[in-house]
Amino acid sequence: MAEDIKITIIDREGETHIVDAPTDMGMNVMEVVRAYELAPEGTIGICGGMAMCASCQCYVLNADEIELPEMNPDEEAMLSEAFHVKDNSRLGCQIHIDPSLEGLKVQLAPES
Repeated sequence: MAEDIKITIIDREGETHIVDAPTDMGMNVMEVVRAYELAPEGTIGICGGMAMCASCQCYVLNADEIELPEMNPDEEAMLSEAFHVKDNSRLGCQIHIDPSLEGLKVQLAPES
């Protein structure tokens, strides 16, 4: 049976939340943020996780410690058009929760 992992999410107000993220539900970071209500409703995941809006953009704070999946072309294209993009920007909807992400730390990007 799969277990939850701990991930750290810093919300848009700068508050740090260490949350349990299930590895057996096919969730992504954006869905975890929504499940814990760490962003006001209607401000994250507007496109439903299709990599088409960048409302779930986040900054991966420990990318050197966590092996993230490569960006797909849709994610790269969306980030090339988004605001507040940094070198460590990713779309939360494209980071799927699995055991290898134990300890992941992300900060939500400002609203566009």
